[in-house]
Amino acid sequence: MNCINKIIFLATTAVFIASCEVDPVQTLPERNFELVWSDEFEGDSGTTPNAAKWTYDLGTGQNGWGNNELQTYTNNAQNVSLDGAGNLLITARKVSGNYTSARIKTKGIFTQQYGKIEARIKTPTGAGMWPAFWMLGENIDSVSWPNCGEIDIMEQKGKFSNLTYGTIHGPGYSGGEAISTAYSLQNSRFDLDFYVYAVEWNESKIDFFVNGYLYKRVTPAEVRGKWVFNQPFFMILNVAVGGNFGGPPNDNTPFPGTMAIDYVRVYKYK
Repeated sequence: MNCINKIIFLATTAVFIASCEVDPVQTLPERNFELVWSDEFEGDSGTTPNAAKWTYDLGTGQNGWGNNELQTYTNNAQNVSLDGAGNLLITARKVSGNYTSARIKTKGIFTQQYGKIEARIKTPTGAGMWPAFWMLGENIDSVSWPNCGEIDIMEQKGKFSNLTYGTIHGPGYSGGEAISTAYSLQNSRFDLDFYVYAVEWNESKIDFFVNGYLYKRVTPAEVRGKWVFNQPFFMILNVAVGGNFGGPPNDNTPFPGTMAIDYVRVYKYK
């Protein structure tokens, strides 16, 4: 059974509307795509991501990402490296009460406007873990957030490992007022296996998928402000610790906590 939990944010209060379908069957129109960019994360164990494809955000939330996160982002192999078996590992660690992790991005290297963007990921669990696969508009430096737009293809609260969220932020609908939907596993958890998280995006909609199942469509008519998703975006992968979204870690949070990424692939419409 799949259950789709829709979350509508009104001011600072989250109102939950739940609907469930038993083994839903979808018939979707045929979509034709052509692969334009990918990283399969092939390489020797312990090596860092391909510098021709990824760069880093470094430091603490004081460097601009905020959200009351606790980690310091590094480019150390202990926090971000290949496992030698075709996966990239982003690992949040706790040492002497301090947290480190990694956040990689394609900013300044690769952007995409429209198409299908997907990644096959196994996420960490535990209170305070905040794994994410997301995108920001390439014009963020000139217009700032949220005017640049943000597409969260996947983000999770580690204390609720059966839920994953698809969200968009923009001017007039950001933070606690973002347009967000949660997809729920009824008999499993996202930290127990790899899942494929994707969006299919064009000028009139953004569709959110888990393992090929379309669980949310957002259109310009739905937003409470300007639709800012008609420009190129860059991709981000990270594991945050703590923060406004998932809350703080506790004594039972397992460290290290690792997000394993099998691949990231980007397609354009044919």
